[in-house]
Amino acid sequence: MKNLLKIYWFAAVATIAIWILVGWQLGLTALFTVFVLTMLEVTFSADNAIINSRIVTTLSPIWQKLFLTLGIFTAVFVVRFVLPIVMIMLTSGFSFGEVITLINNSSPLDYSVHLHGAELLINAFGGTFLILVALNYFMDHHKEIHWFKRIERRLAQLGQFENLMVLIMLIIVTITFFTVDPMYHTAVSIAMIFAIILHIGLQLLGTITKYRQKKETVATKYKTGLVALSAFIYLEILDASFSLDSVIGAFAMTNDIWLIMAGLGAGALWVRGMTIHLVRHSTLTRFKFLEHGAHWAIAFLGGVMLAKLYGVELSEWLVGSVGLILISLAIWWSVRR
Repeated sequence: MKNLLKIYWFAAVATIAIWILVGWQLGLTALFTVFVLTMLEVTFSADNAIINSRIVTTLSPIWQKLFLTLGIFTAVFVVRFVLPIVMIMLTSGFSFGEVITLINNSSPLDYSVHLHGAELLINAFGGTFLILVALNYFMDHHKEIHWFKRIERRLAQLGQFENLMVLIMLIIVTITFFTVDPMYHTAVSIAMIFAIILHIGLQLLGTITKYRQKKETVATKYKTGLVALSAFIYLEILDASFSLDSVIGAFAMTNDIWLIMAGLGAGALWVRGMTIHLVRHSTLTRFKFLEHGAHWAIAFLGGVMLAKLYGVELSEWLVGSVGLILISLAIWWSVRR
């Protein structure tokens, strides 16, 4: 219990402070909305915490602290406030100042309409990036532990072919180009290709810098320098990919951007706490199928985001529940074995 308090005290205090402030200034209806958004974000991002913890454990203590401090600012402010503004700028032609004016002086509904205009780009980029993360994990021919053995063994064997993952994603991009609304097919394809380039670039940067580090210095237990930097950037982009969809989904409950920031921001703090918990208690080594469950959840979320390009909408609660079920099954299966 004492260890849990050390990990979650900041998230708990900050969340209670946010709830009190919202309830005091905006009333009980706003407080209930923020409460539900916080729960939604925690439920939706459990798999995110698991993937984060796997990468964070490989970083040096300094880089771990950077992710768990600077990363909170990025998750709460940049992803949930600045990035939606940038997406609106790209799709509407508004300047940064004009979007800020829209938020402050116009109806929140106007802001949500413009944000939904950027939804196709968000789903195209985020869905592609998340599916690449899942494929990169499963299509690894060095991987020896498998959960869904028939499927995962086949995928691992396919990992021997270095360019196959890129080929699969380019085929998906091509199919998407010819099947989405002609008005958006160029923008959607560019967003998907940018996600592929970014993922491959970060993987390549990590490989190059890791090779140099091994040549120039004695191999260390943790990633440092440029290797750690590439992993840090990868974590932040992965975090953004998870969070953007929840930002869009939050508008199903409210059009008030400040309530969305408060609710999802509080949830993001708990996700960081979950990451610390997983790292400090070596949870991934004790539950050997936990990563598998998280990556299947990521693949499902990536597929849901790409399906939205064709107007297929699933409830946020349903998507979050599927992720939790997969993770719970992975934990149960690990204990059973």
